[in-house]
Amino acid sequence: MAEFLRNSDAFTWAMESDPRLRSTVVTVVALERSPDWNEVRERFDLISRKVPMVRQRVVASPSPAPPRWEFAPDFDLDFHMRRVTASAPGTFDTVLEVARVAAMEDFDRARPLWEATLIDGLENGSAAMVLKFHHALTDGVGGVQIGMLLFDLTEDTEVPAPSEDLPEVPPTPWLSGYRDTAWYDARLVGNAVTGTLKTAPKLLSDSLLRPLRTVSAAAETAASVYRTVRPVNRTGSPLMTGRSLTRRLDVMEVPLQQLLEAAHRGGGALNDAFVAGVAGGLRRYHEEHGVTVGDLHLSMPMNLREAGDEMGGNRITLMRFDVPVGVVDPIERIRQIHEKTRRVRQEKSVPYTQWIAGALNMVPRWYIGSILRHVDFVCSDVPGIPVPVFLGGARVLAQYGFGPTVGAAVNVTLLTYVDVCTLGIDVDTGAIPDLDVFAECLAAGFAEVLALASKPA
Repeated sequence: MAEFLRNSDAFTWAMESDPRLRSTVVTVVALERSPDWNEVRERFDLISRKVPMVRQRVVASPSPAPPRWEFAPDFDLDFHMRRVTASAPGTFDTVLEVARVAAMEDFDRARPLWEATLIDGLENGSAAMVLKFHHALTDGVGGVQIGMLLFDLTEDTEVPAPSEDLPEVPPTPWLSGYRDTAWYDARLVGNAVTGTLKTAPKLLSDSLLRPLRTVSAAAETAASVYRTVRPVNRTGSPLMTGRSLTRRLDVMEVPLQQLLEAAHRGGGALNDAFVAGVAGGLRRYHEEHGVTVGDLHLSMPMNLREAGDEMGGNRITLMRFDVPVGVVDPIERIRQIHEKTRRVRQEKSVPYTQWIAGALNMVPRWYIGSILRHVDFVCSDVPGIPVPVFLGGARVLAQYGFGPTVGAAVNVTLLTYVDVCTLGIDVDTGAIPDLDVFAECLAAGFAEVLALASKPA
């Protein structure tokens, strides 16, 4: 039977009827020099054999089944891989412009959902690779796993011989979609019946022996589900209210150990200090415009990947909660964010993520879109590669991830590489028209958090 999109991915896929809600992810790999193109191409060919979705496209299914993956006919690796030479002076701004356009452009949906562009001719003989993929293809952690197939640990490259044969792609029978949908519906009903038979006896027993506890647990779960899907009817920010189709990108770098120490001083984890730095930047940005700000609505991806999950694929859920942006003291801000994040990670609704997404798929798109466009900002923390790596013989200097705004004013993505946290900043210019001002405020927000690391314990 065909592999159908998970409910959460189907939800994201359907939302893209509004181009402001596209789930395109862009990664920039800065290289010391231009890599060996043939070796890079061979490595992508290897990945396409080991990760089936790299050769697959998403096709519609007859209702009510979600869209499904199928191998793309006439797959052409060279369509997805491009090589360009930058015009002089070839600064990093050139790379960011290529990444910006990639982030705004939709995919050719008749083909697999990824592109790779090598940019030669940058200043000092450097180069960069811009990777673009749809979130349904992989999440950040899955992307790092795929990256370990792409990169080498030394300058000497040795592409392993592919062990996977290429799949034959016969013409798709015209009734196959209806057949697969029938199987999908039958499996869905079967799973529901099996789940009911497994849980009903225990539920009945608990309701008889511990009625108050059972009712209380059900009420807690219902309340948790409501918090997950609750309507957001207006932005928390009175300033960042506009939304558009235009994006601008910028980058920052933060020392990993210093951010970890600052998190420790505030009684939190790395992610808490990261969100606190972004929140501090947002507070300063509002102050720069003479606006007072309190709590803002944050969407934060939560990793659900488990040991044994296949490489690639999307294994995250988006959790929404309010962040105390207006808190000036960075230690108190980290402490409050840590407590809020801890509660969100323990929500009883988390195991039901796919069921919730399935229900949301039946809600009118315009309503869901109106909710997403009232989220203020997105923060994504991706643990990257902890050791230096090489691409086609060229040393990787840095990696930057740019997550989609998905209706928010800005997405700031933290990606670790060796001992540095790189920040990929993706702003909607309808909400933040002055990226240079925002970048300065963000740098100041992180400076006040990092200053905690140098204070006496």
